[in-house]
Amino acid sequence: MIVPASGVKVLIATKPVDFRKGMDGLAAVVRESLGADPYGGVIHVFRAKRADRVKLLFWDGTGVVLVTKRLEQGSFRWPTISDGVMRLSPAQLSALLEGLDWTRVRAVRVPAPQATL
Repeated sequence: MIVPASGVKVLIATKPVDFRKGMDGLAAVVRESLGADPYGGVIHVFRAKRADRVKLLFWDGTGVVLVTKRLEQGSFRWPTISDGVMRLSPAQLSALLEGLDWTRVRAVRVPAPQATL
């Protein structure tokens, strides 16, 4: 299982991409279509036309990493297809990769500690 660090930024491309693309092709999509830096430490998530496959592209500080996952049954839950990107939390990305409904994952708000007198 892939578990991203809690402070990492995750961007999901809402429009499907050609899944024949490798690292360089997806880095070009990030640069040209999404207007972002593929080497900035952000996890970029891409989907295929069929919603059963996902690719993640990110820079780990030493090189570009490409991760691919295909579900054997069912499909990933995706936002509505449109041009652009959407931000996910690391917890939502983990749920997405598990094939769960990531839209139901919410951050728990912890109240600030109260000062004692």
